[in-house]
Amino acid sequence: MSATDREKFVRLATKRVSNALKAIQLIGNLSNRSNYDYTEADVQKIFRALHDEVSAAKKKFETAQKRNGKGAGFTLE
Repeated sequence: MSATDREKFVRLATKRVSNALKAIQLIGNLSNRSNYDYTEADVQKIFRALHDEVSAAKKKFETAQKRNGKGAGFTLE
């Protein structure tokens, strides 16, 4: 991976993670019962969707590591 690829990754990852964290904070603001009406089922659906998406993203990184030979591979040595 070239320095340019690394710089692009760092730039994009920083921006995207910052945006995701801000969006999660905004979801937390929905917990204010004086402004919103919701059920426990609604809350469970929100956090299940977030968990599922984070798990899917993590799996993509793990799969990429295995493809690039950085996962646990076979060796006789």
